[in-house]
Amino acid sequence: MQATGDNAFWWRNAAVWLAYLGISTMLGIGYVGQWSGMLLITASVGVGLFLTSAAIRHQALRAGWLRHDALALGWRLLLAVMVGSTVVQLGTAVVLLPALQLDWVRLPGQRADYRPFALFGYWLNSAVLLAAWCALWAGWRALRRARHSEMAQLRAEAERATLEHQALRARLNPHFVFNALNNLRALIHEDPLRARDMVTHLSGTLRHALTHTDGGWVALAEEWRVVQDYLAVEAIHYESRLRVQVDIDPAALAARLPPMALQLLVENAIKHGIAVTCGGGDLHLAARLDDGQLQLQVRNPVGSATPGEGHGVGLAYLRAQLGIGAGQVASAQGRLQLLRDGDAMLAKLEVRQ
Repeated sequence: MQATGDNAFWWRNAAVWLAYLGISTMLGIGYVGQWSGMLLITASVGVGLFLTSAAIRHQALRAGWLRHDALALGWRLLLAVMVGSTVVQLGTAVVLLPALQLDWVRLPGQRADYRPFALFGYWLNSAVLLAAWCALWAGWRALRRARHSEMAQLRAEAERATLEHQALRARLNPHFVFNALNNLRALIHEDPLRARDMVTHLSGTLRHALTHTDGGWVALAEEWRVVQDYLAVEAIHYESRLRVQVDIDPAALAARLPPMALQLLVENAIKHGIAVTCGGGDLHLAARLDDGQLQLQVRNPVGSATPGEGHGVGLAYLRAQLGIGAGQVASAQGRLQLLRDGDAMLAKLEVRQ
């Protein structure tokens, strides 16, 4: 990719300075005449500007000038233009003066005008051309970076929307809904009061599933109320196979976390632990607020699952909410880890407040 970009630059840069050579040659012939010395000067300046502009680009990319603000980038490019223009004029003099002495080229009076005012004019002409090139190149790079940044942001938003959609589908998967409805159907005849409670809990779970994508973080207290509804529904399905132990510090209830964070960990523990373990098991849930960090731990039996097996959509969505990239476990917002702890699986979530 880099080699392709470099090749394209060399072709574009050559085209720019060849166009300059063509225009300068025609103007020189029109105003001064067809002197071989003028052609040599034009060619030397054109080649010098071509090489100097490429050198400025190389240095800017190597030293990361484009990562600076406009002022810092501007003075670096200005200094590069001043030095580059000086080098171009020195190179032209090194080529022209010996050629005149050896009579290889012809100029009016067979002498080059290097008086201070004329010399400054030559330098200023090169500096203006090189400064215009630098402005166009830096502007083009800035536009390209802005476009790439916008595309990256759009891709990230699209990926997040996809994860939200997939996470919502996972929460409303047919197995959970069908199991809940079948259990409700049985309870209507056996225990109407308990059936009404289940309808309340199921309604709260589904309502939260449909409204969790508002983008704002929520208090742990709110998230815990939703998890209680979910656990109440699952307790009817798993009965004695699901034993929940809770240790939540009241001071942690006001801490904020991404919506669905706690429920995704609990759902993950039930799906990949309790549901696949003969006889079920204990689900331990703990929450602490320590040194400005909300620390959540959900422990469940391993069952037939292995670390990393099946932990897909829900946890991927949670990582995206925390800004944790692929292959990483932490970001500026928090940390998420899945650890094997003996015969149990431990999910640890840290959220910075």
